[in-house]
Amino acid sequence: MTDPESHPPSADPGAVLTGPDVGPGPDQLDAARVGRDVLARAGTVVVGAEGALRLALAAVLAGGHVLFEDLPGLGKTLAAKTLAQALGLDFRRLQFTPDLLPSDVTGSSIFNPATREFEFKPGPIFAGLFLADEINRTSPKTQSALLEAMAEAQVSAEGATLPLQRPFHVFATSNPIEFEGTYPLPEAQLDRFMVRLRFGYPGPGGEQDIIARRITRRQEETRVAKVTTAEGLLRLQAAVESVGVDDDVIDYAVRLTAATRTHPAVEVGASPRGSQALVLLGRALAVLDGRTFVLPEDVKEGAEAVLAHRLTLTPSSWAQGVATEKVVRDVLAEVPTPPTVPRG
Repeated sequence: MTDPESHPPSADPGAVLTGPDVGPGPDQLDAARVGRDVLARAGTVVVGAEGALRLALAAVLAGGHVLFEDLPGLGKTLAAKTLAQALGLDFRRLQFTPDLLPSDVTGSSIFNPATREFEFKPGPIFAGLFLADEINRTSPKTQSALLEAMAEAQVSAEGATLPLQRPFHVFATSNPIEFEGTYPLPEAQLDRFMVRLRFGYPGPGGEQDIIARRITRRQEETRVAKVTTAEGLLRLQAAVESVGVDDDVIDYAVRLTAATRTHPAVEVGASPRGSQALVLLGRALAVLDGRTFVLPEDVKEGAEAVLAHRLTLTPSSWAQGVATEKVVRDVLAEVPTPPTVPRG
């Protein structure tokens, strides 16, 4: 196999990585079809966010959690609710506030006079898709109540460990510009989110489309028909898990992550969880495209969403307004793309 370092950073592959001798199986083809249907239905409600919706769906298929960080009014909560409806997941939303307690998230025991015993009442986190709305408005103590759930799909409460239903995913929203009365997420919790996504303002045509759809709908509430069920999503996730990854692609993800640790603007680079997330998200993107193999382009597509929120800038870089997304773009430009070779 050719040494990847022998290729200049700007060299483009001459051919694509070929897949195995057999094409996609029924599971992968079904996952690609369901993915197209989910994105099509979500696109009827969330306008101008095709790329972000695709990455959010890929993160769900890869078993990860999603952080929507953007300005108010750009459809963060709407996107989470719409994807939950299309995927057929039990959806619970909790508005995070400064006085919220961990038990408000996980649940607590309530005395039942009829039985004269305490009964545990599960909190809203016991759902297929839990939306932590404005997660940076609550205290670190309450934010940390999500850590165990996100890492191990279980909750420790009242001296017992309770498993969460599967599939289980956390979507969170955050306002990046309002600082009064907020508590920035610690790095350890940010690292638990597979991707951080931003929508940005829609173009003039998209904004007109949003207004026209609201007028046509004649109501504020939006709803899309479900494409699959929770059990169906588990099968789709199993199809993603069956996708193999070439050693060159794994090496490329590792070199990208390692390069963030030596970038002059970065004080703390991405952890090994970042390189793993690059590969896992790449598998899901490949399945959405109907492939059973991962291309370097799949890793590149998700690089900003996976790595940017895992970087801690130096004080001088932060003061100069350097964006972590720009650091990831620098790394993508500097790290050589692996050579493309036929499998076998």
